[in-house]
Amino acid sequence: MREIPGRRRKFPLLRQSGSQALLRAALTCATEWRWPVLPGVGLQPGGGGRAGECGCPHPECVVPGAHPFDPGLLAATTDPRMVRWWWTNRPNAPIILATGGRAPCAVSLPAVAAARALAVLDHAGVRVGPVVATPTRWSLLVAPYGLEELGELLHNQDWVPGSLRFHGEGGYLVLPPSQTGAGRVRWERAPQRRAAVQWLPRVGTVLDALVEASTSAPGGGSRLAY
Repeated sequence: MREIPGRRRKFPLLRQSGSQALLRAALTCATEWRWPVLPGVGLQPGGGGRAGECGCPHPECVVPGAHPFDPGLLAATTDPRMVRWWWTNRPNAPIILATGGRAPCAVSLPAVAAARALAVLDHAGVRVGPVVATPTRWSLLVAPYGLEELGELLHNQDWVPGSLRFHGEGGYLVLPPSQTGAGRVRWERAPQRRAAVQWLPRVGTVLDALVEASTSAPGGGSRLAY
């Protein structure tokens, strides 16, 4: 794609720096950590990331701006050329991680319960990997798992709160520093710098604490709280 000389000067400095941060983050995921990514649908122009409407055609979208649309999830890649092309054409697009396979999986839960669970894990000396946070939900990245492994783990639980969400094979997760309808996405626990392979706990190592924290949360952990 040919760049038009001087075009970048028309963008406000804040927008340009934010866009560059998204491109750099997407390239880091794809090239350094080998995490397959793609651009999310984003918000309608002028939404401001707070009460902004989703860029998809569904007026009642429950995760505005925070999901794939075009391209679809299967387009996720680690190819730096494709990543650069996407974020050059859509510089404010959220970064979507395609979970599962060789990429990390994740378990997400409401922010209050997640903070409680992390405190319990820290107190017990359990090593936790990167944690993605939005104002309403936090997501713990875990090692890739299969449906059979997850099913067995959940079967051993007395009760699994409906507020827990599992991002495995065929799933996705929005990564920092994306802006969505729920607010800015950030790292609560940042990935290791200069680490070619990010260390991730097994899902079974953290599941008990996440279930317990969600169960004891206000409302009994039954509220999904997107």
